[in-house]
Amino acid sequence: MQKVLLVGGAGYVGSVLTEELLERGYAVRILDRLYFGRRGLEKVTDRVELVIGDVRNIGPQLLDGVDGVINVGGLSNDPTAEYNPQANYEINTLATLKLAELCKKVGVRRYIFASSCSIYDRGVGDQDQDVVQDETVEVNPKAAYSNSKYQAERILIEMADDNFCPVILRKGTIYGFSPRMRYDLVVNTFVKDALSKGYMTVIYGGEMWRPLIDVRDVGRAYVLSLEAPSEKVRGEIFNVSYCNYRISELALRVREALHESGVKAELRADYTYRGVRSYRVSGKKIEQSLGFRPLIAVEESVRDMVDKIYRYGYDDFDHPRYYNIRWMKLLEEASEIMAVTGSVFGS
Repeated sequence: MQKVLLVGGAGYVGSVLTEELLERGYAVRILDRLYFGRRGLEKVTDRVELVIGDVRNIGPQLLDGVDGVINVGGLSNDPTAEYNPQANYEINTLATLKLAELCKKVGVRRYIFASSCSIYDRGVGDQDQDVVQDETVEVNPKAAYSNSKYQAERILIEMADDNFCPVILRKGTIYGFSPRMRYDLVVNTFVKDALSKGYMTVIYGGEMWRPLIDVRDVGRAYVLSLEAPSEKVRGEIFNVSYCNYRISELALRVREALHESGVKAELRADYTYRGVRSYRVSGKKIEQSLGFRPLIAVEESVRDMVDKIYRYGYDDFDHPRYYNIRWMKLLEEASEIMAVTGSVFGS
């Protein structure tokens, strides 16, 4: 049995990927700070080895007996990255380098890194830039989050050699149910708003493009990257996307799927100007190289999401734990208070 170190294994993607790895017979060691608690691992607690810690402060012992590493940890969206750019750079870039160096030192060959298709962001308004982009195009991401991912990519590619096989997955915007649920992702936000408010708001008229992918398909892509022959993936970047949609079309698809689940929701357009991301990507490379084809359409995922939200009790939609930036700010505020007052129930 192979052992995998999964960094961020209690998170939105990580908790789904953990179950995927276990089902395929892998032993799983998880490194996670548990910012969002243990709920994402409730069903598998007795089947994984959990190491509670910060990826910035690790030693080679973390890799004892490990055959491969999948790093889906770190700050995972623009608001959290912009809230603390220094921490974002330390976690997403520098810690990625440190972990890769440890892998090379102890002989762990396979290292799979979670990057993002937001690296391709061209914004809206320039029709000449509105093209489908593949892994060969030049990119120059400006946002703190996407830039930190891009810098980490460059580091890993330069480290690739016959004994070290880094693989980079640039994922589209993820949707779907996870035991560590998020409602700050576009499809999930549409579903949450429909269930809690009865309407969905389409920002900027929905003109922007976005590549989309279900979280379970993401899990499959990671496993495939783990198992693929080294010569096919060493130092390679792969886009992972089911389809490109304008947000306006996406909203219509979500509304139709909700209707099939007995949920009625109206659409409201907000044309207020704001900075919005827009980009389209090609997923042909990973299909041609590794045979990967996403299976779960937006509509299927929405129906599954509605069912599981109510079945497992994820309908307290206002709780900040479902929104990365709100939760991080709350934890920081609580930490500052506790530093002065001590434990709430302590003497």
